[in-house]
Amino acid sequence: MDLRVMDFDSPLFSTLQHMLDAVEDSDKSLNAPTRTYVRDAKAMAATPADVKEYPNAYSFIIDMPGLKSGDIKVQVEDDNVLMISGERKREEEKEGAKYVRMERRVGKFMRKFVLPENANTDKISAVCQDGVLTVTVEKLPPPEPKKPKTIEVKIA
Repeated sequence: MDLRVMDFDSPLFSTLQHMLDAVEDSDKSLNAPTRTYVRDAKAMAATPADVKEYPNAYSFIIDMPGLKSGDIKVQVEDDNVLMISGERKREEEKEGAKYVRMERRVGKFMRKFVLPENANTDKISAVCQDGVLTVTVEKLPPPEPKKPKTIEVKIA
């Protein structure tokens, strides 16, 4: 049996220890994602959405069974980011009842969409019907082509 004893005074070991100490001492928030970022990323991954484009609007469709309008928030951030978020809470357990299986998703949900330049953020509507949320963002009318400008020629 060949037992090798590691020399703790070796240059290799001291270099490794120094590197580990430097990582521990450094600001962890620079290297690791924040708790909020991880939570938001999970919420976004678990919230599927359909996006449709019509001639005069964009439509964002998300399934939200069992949620009331007060549980859903639709906002515009930074003038061009549509954010749909909310939370589905677990039902109160009634006396004598216990879960045998729990498969329906509970917790926060969120989706963010960067809106195109022609989206009219002043004309957004949201309707939740039969557990399906539809957010409609109207399009801005296309800019009118510029007419040629006539300059009067003066005789000097």
